[in-house]
Amino acid sequence: MQNEQTTKKTKNNGKLLGIGLAAMLAVAAFFSGVQFGQGGIKGESPLEASIFSFLYSKEKPDDEADLGEFWRVWNLLEEKFVTSSPTSTPNQTDRLRGAIAGMVDSYGDPYTVYMPPEDASYFAEDISGNFSGVGMEVGLRDGLITIIAPLPDSPALGAGIQTGDIITKIDDTSTDRMNVDEAVRLIRGEAGTEVTLTIYREGEVELLEKKIIRQVINIPTLDTETKDNAFVIKLYSFNGISESKMREAITQFEQSGKDNLILDLRGNPGGFLESAVTIAGYFLPAGKVVVRENFGEGKEEDVYRTQGQRLFNLNPDNFVVLINGGSASASEILAGALSEHKIATTIGDTTFGKGSVQELVNLPDKSALKVTIARWLTPEGVSFSEGGLEPNVYIPRTPQEVMEGIDKQMEAALKWLKGDKTIGEKLGVKF
Repeated sequence: MQNEQTTKKTKNNGKLLGIGLAAMLAVAAFFSGVQFGQGGIKGESPLEASIFSFLYSKEKPDDEADLGEFWRVWNLLEEKFVTSSPTSTPNQTDRLRGAIAGMVDSYGDPYTVYMPPEDASYFAEDISGNFSGVGMEVGLRDGLITIIAPLPDSPALGAGIQTGDIITKIDDTSTDRMNVDEAVRLIRGEAGTEVTLTIYREGEVELLEKKIIRQVINIPTLDTETKDNAFVIKLYSFNGISESKMREAITQFEQSGKDNLILDLRGNPGGFLESAVTIAGYFLPAGKVVVRENFGEGKEEDVYRTQGQRLFNLNPDNFVVLINGGSASASEILAGALSEHKIATTIGDTTFGKGSVQELVNLPDKSALKVTIARWLTPEGVSFSEGGLEPNVYIPRTPQEVMEGIDKQMEAALKWLKGDKTIGEKLGVKF
Protein backbone atom coordinates (compact mmCIF):
# COMPACT_ATOMS: atom_id res chain seq x y z
CA MET A 1 0.00 0.00 0.00
CA GLN A 2 1.04 3.58 -0.41
CA ASN A 3 2.03 5.06 2.91
CA GLU A 4 0.94 8.69 3.13
CA GLN A 5 3.00 9.29 6.22
CA THR A 6 6.63 10.37 6.03
CA THR A 7 9.07 10.11 8.90
CA LYS A 8 9.41 13.35 10.82
CA LYS A 9 12.23 14.32 13.15
CA THR A 10 12.11 15.75 16.63
CA LYS A 11 14.93 17.15 18.66
CA ASN A 12 16.05 13.66 19.64
CA ASN A 13 16.33 11.56 16.51
CA GLY A 14 12.72 11.42 15.34
CA LYS A 15 10.79 9.26 17.79
CA LEU A 16 7.70 7.28 17.03
CA LEU A 17 5.13 6.28 19.61
CA GLY A 18 2.67 3.44 19.64
CA ILE A 19 1.56 0.03 20.67
CA GLY A 20 3.74 -3.03 20.85
CA LEU A 21 6.61 -3.74 18.56
CA ALA A 22 4.76 -3.75 15.29
CA ALA A 23 1.31 -3.10 16.56
CA MET A 24 -0.53 -1.81 13.55
CA LEU A 25 -1.14 -4.69 11.20
CA ALA A 26 -1.77 -2.19 8.43
CA VAL A 27 1.20 0.15 8.78
CA ALA A 28 3.08 -1.51 11.60
CA ALA A 29 6.12 0.69 11.97
CA PHE A 30 4.03 3.83 12.15
CA PHE A 31 2.72 2.68 15.50
CA SER A 32 5.75 0.77 16.65
CA GLY A 33 7.19 3.01 19.37
CA VAL A 34 10.66 2.90 17.83
CA GLN A 35 13.43 5.47 17.93
CA PHE A 36 15.00 6.11 14.55
CA GLY A 37 18.43 7.57 13.91
CA GLN A 38 19.31 10.49 11.70
CA GLY A 39 18.30 9.61 8.16
CA GLY A 40 16.46 6.42 9.15
CA ILE A 41 16.91 3.45 11.43
CA LYS A 42 20.03 3.54 13.49
CA GLY A 43 22.82 1.73 11.76
CA GLU A 44 25.99 0.24 13.07
CA SER A 45 26.95 1.01 16.63
CA PRO A 46 29.25 -0.44 19.28
CA LEU A 47 26.44 -2.84 20.10
CA GLU A 48 26.77 -4.42 16.68
CA ALA A 49 30.29 -5.53 17.45
CA SER A 50 29.64 -6.65 21.00
CA ILE A 51 26.40 -8.59 20.84
CA PHE A 52 27.86 -11.25 18.60
CA SER A 53 31.57 -11.04 19.26
CA PHE A 54 31.46 -11.40 23.03
CA LEU A 55 30.23 -14.98 22.71
CA TYR A 56 32.71 -15.94 20.04
CA SER A 57 35.64 -14.29 21.83
CA LYS A 58 34.56 -15.52 25.28
CA GLU A 59 35.43 -12.10 26.64
CA LYS A 60 33.53 -10.90 29.69
CA PRO A 61 31.31 -7.89 28.89
CA ASP A 62 31.76 -6.62 32.46
CA ASP A 63 33.43 -7.55 35.73
CA GLU A 64 30.44 -9.49 37.06
CA ALA A 65 29.49 -11.63 34.09
CA ASP A 66 31.02 -15.12 33.94
CA LEU A 67 30.42 -16.86 30.64
CA GLY A 68 32.14 -20.04 31.74
CA GLU A 69 28.82 -21.67 32.64
CA PHE A 70 27.42 -20.76 29.23
CA TRP A 71 30.28 -22.47 27.46
CA ARG A 72 30.10 -25.50 29.74
CA VAL A 73 26.45 -26.01 28.76
CA TRP A 74 27.26 -25.30 25.11
CA ASN A 75 30.03 -27.92 25.10
CA LEU A 76 27.90 -30.46 27.00
CA LEU A 77 25.20 -30.15 24.36
CA GLU A 78 27.81 -30.49 21.62
CA GLU A 79 29.14 -33.64 23.26
CA LYS A 80 26.03 -35.41 24.52
CA PHE A 81 22.89 -34.27 22.68
CA VAL A 82 21.13 -36.87 20.53
CA THR A 83 17.99 -35.79 18.75
CA SER A 84 14.84 -37.64 19.79
CA SER A 85 12.93 -36.71 16.65
CA PRO A 86 13.50 -36.75 12.89
CA THR A 87 14.29 -33.04 12.99
CA SER A 88 17.91 -32.10 12.56
CA THR A 89 20.05 -30.63 15.31
CA PRO A 90 20.21 -26.83 15.07
CA ASN A 91 23.43 -25.49 13.64
CA GLN A 92 25.78 -23.25 15.61
CA THR A 93 24.32 -20.04 14.20
CA ASP A 94 20.78 -21.03 15.18
CA ARG A 95 21.94 -22.00 18.68
CA LEU A 96 23.79 -18.73 19.11
CA ARG A 97 20.75 -16.75 18.03
CA GLY A 98 18.62 -18.77 20.41
CA ALA A 99 21.02 -17.94 23.23
CA ILE A 100 20.88 -14.24 22.40
CA ALA A 101 17.07 -14.33 22.22
CA GLY A 102 16.98 -16.00 25.64
CA MET A 103 19.29 -13.37 27.10
CA VAL A 104 17.13 -10.56 25.73
CA ASP A 105 13.96 -12.29 26.95
CA SER A 106 15.43 -12.52 30.48
CA TYR A 107 14.99 -8.74 30.84
CA GLY A 108 11.24 -9.34 31.08
CA ASP A 109 10.31 -6.41 28.84
CA PRO A 110 7.78 -7.29 26.11
CA TYR A 111 9.07 -4.44 23.95
CA THR A 112 12.75 -5.47 24.09
CA VAL A 113 13.18 -8.16 21.45
CA TYR A 114 15.95 -9.80 19.45
CA MET A 115 14.97 -10.45 15.84
CA PRO A 116 16.92 -12.96 13.72
CA PRO A 117 17.41 -12.00 10.05
CA GLU A 118 14.05 -13.32 8.82
CA ASP A 119 12.09 -11.47 11.50
CA ALA A 120 14.21 -8.36 11.05
CA SER A 121 13.42 -8.47 7.33
CA TYR A 122 9.69 -8.64 8.09
CA PHE A 123 10.05 -5.67 10.41
CA ALA A 124 11.88 -3.71 7.73
CA GLU A 125 8.87 -4.32 5.48
CA ASP A 126 6.66 -3.05 8.31
CA ILE A 127 8.61 0.20 8.35
CA SER A 128 8.08 0.67 4.63
CA GLY A 129 4.35 0.08 5.12
CA ASN A 130 4.20 -1.96 1.91
CA PHE A 131 2.03 -4.87 2.98
CA SER A 132 -1.56 -5.83 3.68
CA GLY A 133 -3.23 -6.71 6.93
CA VAL A 134 -6.51 -6.89 8.82
CA GLY A 135 -6.53 -3.35 10.24
CA MET A 136 -6.12 -3.50 13.99
CA GLU A 137 -3.61 -2.74 16.70
CA VAL A 138 -2.30 -5.45 18.99
CA GLY A 139 -0.19 -5.32 22.14
CA LEU A 140 1.07 -7.54 24.91
CA ARG A 141 -0.87 -7.30 28.16
CA ASP A 142 -0.11 -9.66 31.04
CA GLY A 143 1.79 -11.82 28.55
CA LEU A 144 -1.25 -12.18 26.26
CA ILE A 145 -1.65 -10.95 22.68
CA THR A 146 -4.43 -8.40 23.14
CA ILE A 147 -6.46 -6.35 20.66
CA ILE A 148 -6.02 -2.65 21.33
CA ALA A 149 -8.53 -1.48 18.74
CA PRO A 150 -9.74 -2.31 15.23
CA LEU A 151 -9.44 0.46 12.66
CA PRO A 152 -12.51 2.11 11.18
CA ASP A 153 -13.82 0.37 8.06
CA SER A 154 -11.25 -2.42 8.45
CA PRO A 155 -11.64 -6.18 7.89
CA ALA A 156 -11.02 -6.65 11.63
CA LEU A 157 -13.88 -4.33 12.56
CA GLY A 158 -16.13 -5.99 9.99
CA ALA A 159 -15.38 -9.38 11.53
CA GLY A 160 -16.48 -8.14 14.96
CA ILE A 161 -13.04 -7.72 16.58
CA GLN A 162 -13.23 -5.57 19.72
CA THR A 163 -10.89 -3.75 22.05
CA GLY A 164 -9.77 -6.11 24.82
CA ASP A 165 -10.15 -9.32 22.82
CA ILE A 166 -7.34 -11.79 23.49
CA ILE A 167 -5.95 -13.80 20.56
CA THR A 168 -5.33 -17.38 21.69
CA LYS A 169 -4.56 -18.87 18.25
CA ILE A 170 -3.60 -17.56 14.83
CA ASP A 171 -4.77 -20.16 12.34
CA ASP A 172 -3.45 -23.34 14.02
CA THR A 173 -0.65 -21.69 16.00
CA SER A 174 -1.06 -21.01 19.71
CA THR A 175 -0.06 -17.54 20.90
CA ASP A 176 1.22 -18.89 24.21
CA ARG A 177 4.53 -17.08 24.97
CA MET A 178 4.36 -15.35 21.60
CA ASN A 179 5.64 -11.79 21.28
CA VAL A 180 3.88 -9.07 19.30
CA ASP A 181 6.25 -9.23 16.33
CA GLU A 182 5.60 -12.95 15.90
CA ALA A 183 1.85 -12.38 16.07
CA VAL A 184 2.02 -9.61 13.50
CA ARG A 185 4.06 -11.76 11.13
CA LEU A 186 1.49 -14.57 11.31
CA ILE A 187 -1.59 -12.36 10.98
CA ARG A 188 -0.49 -10.23 8.08
CA GLY A 189 -0.23 -11.49 4.52
CA GLU A 190 -1.27 -10.88 0.94
CA ALA A 191 -4.52 -9.05 0.28
CA GLY A 192 -7.32 -11.51 -0.48
CA THR A 193 -5.97 -14.31 1.72
CA GLU A 194 -7.68 -15.47 4.90
CA VAL A 195 -6.48 -15.67 8.48
CA THR A 196 -8.42 -17.29 11.33
CA LEU A 197 -8.14 -15.78 14.81
CA THR A 198 -9.35 -17.66 17.88
CA ILE A 199 -10.51 -15.08 20.40
CA TYR A 200 -11.17 -15.06 24.13
CA ARG A 201 -13.62 -12.32 25.08
CA GLU A 202 -14.59 -11.51 28.63
CA GLY A 203 -18.20 -12.50 29.29
CA GLU A 204 -18.31 -15.13 26.53
CA VAL A 205 -18.69 -18.78 27.55
CA GLU A 206 -16.80 -20.16 24.56
CA LEU A 207 -13.88 -19.05 22.45
CA LEU A 208 -14.81 -17.11 19.31
CA GLU A 209 -13.44 -17.96 15.88
CA LYS A 210 -13.03 -15.03 13.47
CA LYS A 211 -12.18 -15.61 9.83
CA ILE A 212 -10.81 -12.41 8.30
CA ILE A 213 -9.84 -11.63 4.71
CA ARG A 214 -6.70 -9.51 4.56
CA GLN A 215 -6.87 -6.23 2.64
CA VAL A 216 -4.74 -3.20 1.88
CA ILE A 217 -5.54 -0.84 4.75
CA ASN A 218 -5.90 2.91 4.47
CA ILE A 219 -5.33 4.68 7.76
CA PRO A 220 -7.73 7.58 8.41
CA THR A 221 -6.47 10.64 10.24
CA LEU A 222 -9.55 12.29 11.72
CA ASP A 223 -13.27 12.92 11.36
CA THR A 224 -15.41 15.77 12.65
CA GLU A 225 -19.10 16.11 13.54
CA THR A 226 -21.40 18.07 15.80
CA LYS A 227 -23.38 16.51 18.65
CA ASP A 228 -25.89 18.55 20.63
CA ASN A 229 -23.93 21.45 22.11
CA ALA A 230 -20.47 20.20 21.13
CA PHE A 231 -18.07 19.95 18.21
CA VAL A 232 -16.41 16.51 18.07
CA ILE A 233 -12.97 15.75 16.62
CA LYS A 234 -12.21 12.04 16.31
CA LEU A 235 -8.44 11.68 15.95
CA TYR A 236 -7.45 8.20 14.76
CA SER A 237 -3.66 8.57 14.69
CA PHE A 238 -0.73 10.94 15.19
CA ASN A 239 0.67 10.72 11.69
CA GLY A 240 2.55 12.99 9.31
CA ILE A 241 -0.53 15.03 8.44
CA SER A 242 -2.41 15.00 11.73
CA GLU A 243 -1.13 18.46 12.73
CA SER A 244 -2.50 20.13 9.59
CA LYS A 245 -5.72 18.11 9.78
CA MET A 246 -6.17 19.22 13.39
CA ARG A 247 -5.72 22.85 12.36
CA GLU A 248 -8.41 22.38 9.72
CA ALA A 249 -10.69 20.74 12.27
CA ILE A 250 -10.14 23.57 14.74
CA THR A 251 -11.08 26.07 12.02
CA GLN A 252 -14.29 24.09 11.50
CA PHE A 253 -14.87 24.24 15.26
CA GLU A 254 -14.51 28.03 15.19
CA GLN A 255 -17.00 28.28 12.35
CA SER A 256 -19.49 25.84 13.88
CA GLY A 257 -20.81 28.24 16.48
CA LYS A 258 -20.31 25.61 19.19
CA ASP A 259 -18.70 26.57 22.49
CA ASN A 260 -17.76 23.07 23.62
CA LEU A 261 -15.17 20.67 22.20
CA ILE A 262 -14.80 16.88 22.47
CA LEU A 263 -11.49 15.35 21.36
CA ASP A 264 -12.06 11.62 20.92
CA LEU A 265 -8.82 9.64 21.33
CA ARG A 266 -10.46 6.27 21.91
CA GLY A 267 -8.79 3.53 19.89
CA ASN A 268 -5.94 5.86 18.89
CA PRO A 269 -2.72 3.84 19.30
CA GLY A 270 -0.23 6.67 18.85
CA GLY A 271 2.13 7.81 16.12
CA PHE A 272 4.66 10.63 15.87
CA LEU A 273 5.82 12.25 19.09
CA GLU A 274 6.22 15.59 17.35
CA SER A 275 2.56 15.53 16.31
CA ALA A 276 1.44 14.91 19.87
CA VAL A 277 3.58 17.79 21.16
CA THR A 278 2.43 20.17 18.42
CA ILE A 279 -1.25 19.34 18.88
CA ALA A 280 -0.89 19.85 22.64
CA GLY A 281 0.45 23.30 21.79
CA TYR A 282 -2.80 24.18 20.05
CA PHE A 283 -4.46 24.12 23.47
CA LEU A 284 -1.67 25.02 25.92
CA PRO A 285 0.33 28.23 26.49
CA ALA A 286 3.92 28.34 25.21
CA GLY A 287 6.57 26.61 27.28
CA LYS A 288 4.30 24.11 29.00
CA VAL A 289 5.68 20.60 29.50
CA VAL A 290 3.89 18.05 27.34
CA VAL A 291 5.93 14.95 28.17
CA ARG A 292 9.15 13.93 29.90
CA GLU A 293 11.47 11.29 28.50
CA ASN A 294 13.15 9.46 31.38
CA PHE A 295 16.29 7.41 30.67
CA GLY A 296 16.65 5.88 34.11
CA GLU A 297 18.03 6.80 37.51
CA GLY A 298 20.88 9.29 37.46
CA LYS A 299 20.41 10.28 33.82
CA GLU A 300 19.18 13.65 32.65
CA GLU A 301 15.70 13.51 31.18
CA ASP A 302 14.52 15.19 27.98
CA VAL A 303 11.57 17.55 28.31
CA TYR A 304 9.24 18.36 25.41
CA ARG A 305 7.42 21.70 25.65
CA THR A 306 4.83 23.58 23.64
CA GLN A 307 6.09 26.13 21.13
CA GLY A 308 3.58 28.96 21.39
CA GLN A 309 0.97 27.93 18.80
CA ARG A 310 -2.02 28.13 21.12
CA LEU A 311 -5.28 28.49 19.22
CA PHE A 312 -7.83 28.18 21.99
CA ASN A 313 -8.40 29.12 25.59
CA LEU A 314 -10.39 26.12 26.78
CA ASN A 315 -10.99 24.71 30.25
CA PRO A 316 -12.22 21.47 31.87
CA ASP A 317 -15.83 22.69 31.76
CA ASN A 318 -15.99 23.12 27.97
CA PHE A 319 -13.30 20.68 26.75
CA VAL A 320 -13.53 16.88 27.10
CA VAL A 321 -10.98 14.30 25.96
CA LEU A 322 -12.40 10.78 25.56
CA ILE A 323 -10.02 7.88 26.28
CA ASN A 324 -10.26 4.11 26.64
CA GLY A 325 -8.18 0.94 26.61
CA GLY A 326 -7.36 1.53 22.96
CA SER A 327 -5.76 4.92 23.66
CA ALA A 328 -2.02 4.43 23.79
CA SER A 329 1.33 6.18 23.83
CA ALA A 330 0.94 9.51 21.97
CA SER A 331 -2.75 9.51 22.95
CA GLU A 332 -1.80 8.99 26.58
CA ILE A 333 0.80 11.76 26.33
CA LEU A 334 -1.69 14.26 24.91
CA ALA A 335 -4.53 13.31 27.26
CA GLY A 336 -2.23 13.39 30.29
CA ALA A 337 -0.84 16.81 29.41
CA LEU A 338 -4.25 18.41 28.79
CA SER A 339 -5.62 16.95 32.01
CA GLU A 340 -2.68 17.80 34.27
CA HIS A 341 -2.51 21.36 32.97
CA LYS A 342 -6.24 21.75 33.80
CA ILE A 343 -7.18 22.38 30.17
CA ALA A 344 -9.53 19.41 29.64
CA THR A 345 -11.51 16.77 31.49
CA THR A 346 -10.68 13.18 30.54
CA ILE A 347 -13.70 10.89 30.44
CA GLY A 348 -13.88 7.18 29.67
CA ASP A 349 -11.83 4.17 30.68
CA THR A 350 -8.21 3.46 31.66
CA THR A 351 -5.76 3.78 28.77
CA PHE A 352 -3.60 0.93 27.50
CA GLY A 353 -0.32 1.90 29.16
CA LYS A 354 2.36 2.09 26.46
CA GLY A 355 4.81 4.53 27.98
CA SER A 356 8.16 3.41 26.62
CA VAL A 357 10.33 4.11 23.61
CA GLN A 358 12.45 1.59 21.76
CA GLU A 359 15.65 1.92 19.74
CA LEU A 360 16.17 -0.39 16.77
CA VAL A 361 19.77 -1.49 16.24
CA ASN A 362 20.68 -3.32 13.04
CA LEU A 363 23.29 -6.05 13.54
CA PRO A 364 25.99 -7.20 11.07
CA ASP A 365 24.31 -10.50 10.13
CA LYS A 366 21.06 -8.66 9.26
CA SER A 367 19.44 -9.52 12.57
CA ALA A 368 18.28 -6.68 14.83
CA LEU A 369 17.80 -5.75 18.46
CA LYS A 370 14.90 -3.63 19.58
CA VAL A 371 15.57 -2.33 23.08
CA THR A 372 13.63 -0.12 25.44
CA ILE A 373 15.76 2.94 26.20
CA ALA A 374 13.38 5.30 27.99
CA ARG A 375 9.98 5.81 29.58
CA TRP A 376 7.50 8.57 28.88
CA LEU A 377 6.22 10.49 31.88
CA THR A 378 3.39 13.01 32.14
CA PRO A 379 4.25 16.65 32.96
CA GLU A 380 3.89 15.84 36.66
CA GLY A 381 6.20 12.84 36.31
CA VAL A 382 3.59 10.06 36.28
CA SER A 383 4.56 6.91 34.38
CA PHE A 384 1.81 5.22 32.38
CA SER A 385 3.93 2.25 31.28
CA GLU A 386 2.09 -0.05 33.64
CA GLY A 387 -1.59 0.35 34.33
CA GLY A 388 -2.21 3.22 31.92
CA LEU A 389 -3.78 6.56 32.76
CA GLU A 390 -7.00 6.81 34.73
CA PRO A 391 -9.61 9.25 33.40
CA ASN A 392 -10.82 12.14 35.53
CA VAL A 393 -14.33 10.73 35.16
CA TYR A 394 -14.61 6.95 34.92
CA ILE A 395 -17.26 5.65 32.51
CA PRO A 396 -16.72 2.02 31.46
CA ARG A 397 -18.12 0.59 28.23
CA THR A 398 -18.79 -3.12 27.88
CA PRO A 399 -18.12 -5.18 24.73
CA GLN A 400 -21.87 -5.74 24.41
CA GLU A 401 -22.49 -1.98 24.43
CA VAL A 402 -19.85 -1.56 21.74
CA MET A 403 -21.55 -4.19 19.58
CA GLU A 404 -24.94 -2.53 20.05
CA GLY A 405 -23.60 0.96 19.36
CA ILE A 406 -24.36 2.18 22.88
CA ASP A 407 -21.85 4.93 23.68
CA LYS A 408 -22.18 5.87 27.35
CA GLN A 409 -18.84 7.66 27.24
CA MET A 410 -19.94 10.09 24.55
CA GLU A 411 -23.24 10.56 26.33
CA ALA A 412 -21.38 11.33 29.54
CA ALA A 413 -19.17 13.86 27.74
CA LEU A 414 -22.21 15.69 26.39
CA LYS A 415 -23.82 15.75 29.83
CA TRP A 416 -20.60 17.08 31.37
CA LEU A 417 -20.47 19.89 28.83
CA LYS A 418 -24.07 20.78 29.66
CA GLY A 419 -23.05 21.26 33.28
CA ASP A 420 -23.92 17.85 34.76
CA LYS A 421 -20.91 17.14 36.99
CA THR A 422 -22.54 14.21 38.81
CA ILE A 423 -21.80 11.64 36.10
CA GLY A 424 -19.44 8.72 36.62
CA GLU A 425 -16.72 8.59 39.22
CA LYS A 426 -14.14 11.35 39.55
CA LEU A 427 -10.77 9.67 39.88
CA GLY A 428 -8.12 12.23 39.08
CA VAL A 429 -8.04 16.01 38.99
CA LYS A 430 -10.28 17.76 41.50
CA PHE A 431 -12.58 20.34 39.86
